[in-house]
Amino acid sequence: MIKAVILFLLLGMLLIYIFDYKYLFKAFRVVYMTGHKSAFITDTAYFDTRAIKRSNPKELPFHKDFNKAIPTEKLKKIDKQLGTAAFLILKEGKIWYENYGAGFSEKSETNSFSMAKSIVSALMFKAIEDGYIDSVDTKVVEVFPDLKGEYAAEVTIGDLSSMSSGLNWKEEYLNPFGVTARANYGKNLREVISSLEINEKPGQHFNYLSGSTQLLGMVIEKTTGKTLSDYLSEAFWEPMQMTRDAKWQLDSTEHGMEKAFCCIASNARDFAKWGILWSNDGKVEGIQILSKEHVDLATSIRFKDFPEYGYGLWLNDYLGKKIHYMRGILGQYVISIPEDDIIIVRLGNKRSLPNAVGSPGKDFYTYIDETYAMLQQLEK
Repeated sequence: MIKAVILFLLLGMLLIYIFDYKYLFKAFRVVYMTGHKSAFITDTAYFDTRAIKRSNPKELPFHKDFNKAIPTEKLKKIDKQLGTAAFLILKEGKIWYENYGAGFSEKSETNSFSMAKSIVSALMFKAIEDGYIDSVDTKVVEVFPDLKGEYAAEVTIGDLSSMSSGLNWKEEYLNPFGVTARANYGKNLREVISSLEINEKPGQHFNYLSGSTQLLGMVIEKTTGKTLSDYLSEAFWEPMQMTRDAKWQLDSTEHGMEKAFCCIASNARDFAKWGILWSNDGKVEGIQILSKEHVDLATSIRFKDFPEYGYGLWLNDYLGKKIHYMRGILGQYVISIPEDDIIIVRLGNKRSLPNAVGSPGKDFYTYIDETYAMLQQLEK
């Protein structure tokens, strides 16, 4: 019996090497050997990273009603159920409410997961404004002439940002042999993306693919001649006066490539400043960091048959309000409600599962409902 088990393990390891699944060793070490079953919010320590540098940091001001409201029972219940690490409400650009889970504080860095996709789209817009890229209609083949696939010549950088690339990437989070796992735990992201093809006509409909954002990140890297982390520091982290340096997870190549599709580790207050930027027509602290034109484009529906997404940002009309938000897989949210000058930041370990592809789970609506319930406490 013991010999059979040993033989099975050896055969398994041989197959892993033959079919180039060596990244599974890292996945096993990072996830299961740390007592987890999937990615987790403090996993940044297990990956190579590049710093996103701050400059002239400035803390967000506190609202005159800071923490005067009492969290509702429903909010306390969902925070406990889903393992909320940080819950922050900004009113008029000021911290109105702030609370952290056990072991977390305003200085805690946690993984943004796919909220990073919104940031990469912001970098795309900035690269256009800085003259590195002509427009969202710029063809990807102008940057990568060797892009493969029947429709390679048609795909634009705007298609990558709006999730309509036609890339033959299969978005699977639980398949250890899929391209998503390979990208997250493997050693060479550029090689993974370069092996894929544009095999569907781009720009036709929404199809959420992390590979689209990774390819967009490669376009930004090549056109600017800068790493994504360095360009993010220069274009946003420094002028937004972020309070702390952040970290972006990399692959393991000699000249590491950022995981453009995910994995910026930062704190709740600095993530909140992204809500200010998107809500305030691209301004933070009175400084025009991103043009209003590009903010309007990011927060506008591109495909009428899928009104939940713009260019890098999720969209919603809950309560009859125009809401746009950044979203990560474990319930990471930066929710902007401009008409009421409210921003909600929630970071944590779990989320409610959505009822349909692209839709948020019940937790998203609960965070909004309970925020308004808390605001009403002080209006009585």
